[in-house]
Amino acid sequence: MDFDLAQVDTLLGTTRAVRKRLDLERHVPEQVLWDCIDLAEQAPTGGDLASRRWIVIRDPAVKARLAELYRQAGGSMMMGAADKVRGTGHPREGVLTSGGYLAEVFERVPAFVLVTIWGAHDGSGNPGLFDSVVQAAWSFCLAARSRGLGTAWTTMHLARKSEVAELLRLPDGVTQVVLLPVAYTVGTDFGRAPRRPASEITFLDRWGHTTDRASADTVHHLVDGPGMTVEIDVDAAPATVWALVTDVAVPARFSGELQSAEWLDGAGPAVGSRFVGTNELEGFGRWQTTCTVVRCDERSAFAWVVGDVENPGATWRFELEPLGFGGRQTRLRQHMTIGPGSSGTAQMIRKEPEREQQILAWRRKALRAAMDRTVGGIKALAEGRDPT
Repeated sequence: MDFDLAQVDTLLGTTRAVRKRLDLERHVPEQVLWDCIDLAEQAPTGGDLASRRWIVIRDPAVKARLAELYRQAGGSMMMGAADKVRGTGHPREGVLTSGGYLAEVFERVPAFVLVTIWGAHDGSGNPGLFDSVVQAAWSFCLAARSRGLGTAWTTMHLARKSEVAELLRLPDGVTQVVLLPVAYTVGTDFGRAPRRPASEITFLDRWGHTTDRASADTVHHLVDGPGMTVEIDVDAAPATVWALVTDVAVPARFSGELQSAEWLDGAGPAVGSRFVGTNELEGFGRWQTTCTVVRCDERSAFAWVVGDVENPGATWRFELEPLGFGGRQTRLRQHMTIGPGSSGTAQMIRKEPEREQQILAWRRKALRAAMDRTVGGIKALAEGRDPT
């Protein structure tokens, strides 16, 4: 069977968490929900055990009590957060106001589907529990989207799971997994969400190993843009971390490879500014590079290229992502790509092309060690700890 990939890709790429665009007035027929559940039940099941159970909630009194529990579990806090950030341009304004809206109108949603499964998680990782229900719940969301319905994946109610179980008379031994508000949507013109491309979040054979392009064969080459990514969560706000990553002298304190760095011509962190770095690596010697800042997005991304701006020997980038609703923590990511221009690594490969894979593996190992030390040192400084 040949599938219409354009339609399949549209379905997979535009099934959003819908909150503000739920049609609160339009009736959702029970048969439509059953059809979606029938399709969802075709999802893979560990041990072929038919243990999933679906609860459709439409009774106004039950929904009203469920709304109370949802707000107690965190919905009221979400509503308050939404009020604080509305109209401020906060990076999470959309998510917070959307979540706050759902909490506000919770009991008005035409239907809810609570996805449960027989069993209690014992931490063993044995198949048959969460790995047998999450994919089915998502299949339900896809089936709903294809029928003009919107859903939103929410687990906030689990903070009041005992009261929810009592309300819905769930027996002991049944685990609640996800609660899905379901309604027809106001319009169907949903687009793709901004997400990182596969090249940035897919690691190849080893954690952190990346390439800019998919390989044409089973191995990766210098022309594919090999690189390295390290990440660490920092218990400090993005503003604090930003001040450290944009100070080019800070990485030199920890890297071990980068010995020093200083701005040229009295420059500072801005697109077009240049700095010189002095590097040293055992077996490779000591060398200097001139770097140019190519991206400087406040509290978000700071990137520079080594050597020729148009054909750099390497590209380096720090990225900051706020964590949690309060934005008091930061996920710090450092990424680098080798090439496409001239570099020490490229020169080694040109001399010994038959050893390309070994050379790349050696370089990545050295980069990983230096980058781990760098983000670890920045984390310590940001958290006010002694980095030594």
